[in-house]
Amino acid sequence: MRSRSQFQSHKKSTLLPVVCAAAFFSLLLFGIQSSFFSGRINRKIDLGKEKVQVSDLSPQELRSLADFQTSVQQCVANRGLGLTAHLVDLCKLTLKFPEGTNSTWYNEQFKVFEPLEYHYDICDAILLWEQYRNMTTVLTREYLDARPDGWLDYAAKRIAQLGADKCYNQTLCEEHLNVLLPAKPPFHPRQFRTCAVVGNSGDLLKTEFGKEIDSHDAVIRDNEAPVNEKYAKYVGLKRDFRLVVRGAARNMIKILKGSDDEVLIIKSVTHKDFNDMIKSIPNPVYLFQGIVLRRGAKGTGMKSIELALSMCDIVDIYGFTVDPGYTEWTRYFSTPRKGHNPLQGRAYYQLLECLGVIRIHSPMRAKRKQDWSDVPSREMINRAHAAALHFKRGPDGQLGQFGSCKVWGNVDPDDSGPISGSSDMSDVRKHSNYSKWETMPFKSIRKEAQDHFKQMEGVSMYKIDGNKLDDLVCVRHSVNFKG
Repeated sequence: MRSRSQFQSHKKSTLLPVVCAAAFFSLLLFGIQSSFFSGRINRKIDLGKEKVQVSDLSPQELRSLADFQTSVQQCVANRGLGLTAHLVDLCKLTLKFPEGTNSTWYNEQFKVFEPLEYHYDICDAILLWEQYRNMTTVLTREYLDARPDGWLDYAAKRIAQLGADKCYNQTLCEEHLNVLLPAKPPFHPRQFRTCAVVGNSGDLLKTEFGKEIDSHDAVIRDNEAPVNEKYAKYVGLKRDFRLVVRGAARNMIKILKGSDDEVLIIKSVTHKDFNDMIKSIPNPVYLFQGIVLRRGAKGTGMKSIELALSMCDIVDIYGFTVDPGYTEWTRYFSTPRKGHNPLQGRAYYQLLECLGVIRIHSPMRAKRKQDWSDVPSREMINRAHAAALHFKRGPDGQLGQFGSCKVWGNVDPDDSGPISGSSDMSDVRKHSNYSKWETMPFKSIRKEAQDHFKQMEGVSMYKIDGNKLDDLVCVRHSVNFKG
């Protein structure tokens, strides 16, 4: 018989290879998992933008981004009507149209047809669009006061025919802007639960979405799209907000006829002719904040989505030409015109739906069960957003919800500031309810909006310009919950 010591010695010698094998297997498994997460991304990615390397991310962050990207890929496969998403690395993917897609849109400038694949960085995209949920998208007096040289430089850019490149005389510039310049944000994040953004595509005539559109808490339209009984069953009759370019703003009296409450938001600039018209109508009128102020800047539909996301929990879009098979851009109320890229637009809107930003409604989708369970959940989006913030912004991404605030201003909560308007307004405007959004008591707005305001510690966020959200102007209101 073996002695006890011999038995223990034999047991140890037997266990040693097992332990070694287990350790080797664990390392192998770890290597496989690491390859899964970073096989295509285990390197510095576009170091001109990223602040950290992939290896600096925690396993949980890697898992959050990988799961999110896979979910987006599956969503595109389920909802893209032929589009497919091809993963490139941890953040980048390519959306491809199927072989045989007819690219009919010819770019005269570059002498090429519209491409059949588009490249996106979903980490950048989720940071951009989720930030809009906290933004103010209307130009206010507090923004001009807080922004460095806001009155001297920026205010002058929002006034056409000023006769000077800067507001050397602030009083003069105030006279140009006062009629449509609220002191504080008239609208708040999460003010509405559901919003419909209605584009102008001729596809709207293929499906009777009218009642569905009108069932939303707020409806946002753009430019000169008519709202009347002729088109009611297709586009509805509800009129809450309208975003217009400068050309359409010239016709604001005609556009707003039939509604004293529809809010008009001018995308670019105001000038004396606009101000004269504003003084004669009962409607609220404001300037959009956060555009690229340059010749040829486009995208009213996209800016309408930004506007909606800054006020609404759920954003449904209609009439945005997102189904396959287009040969030309059409309007539901007029003859076709050029100026849009159907394939590029369709790809990007599909990406936004699979990022949880919008919900698409269109003729080819109308007969399908409206089920968004294949869109990433809010919890998954939040986890991916936190990981993307760390990856793209580095230590700055871990500074909390105000990490992008580069300029700060403060507002006295007991001073509501001047209401937009001027002393020479018509009696029609003076006796109207045009200022109702500016004077609405805090306790009257939706509870979810009040809760969000408290969560944001009474801070309003503004873009400085364009689509960059790294540098924000943030204005702190000492929270007055009795308002």
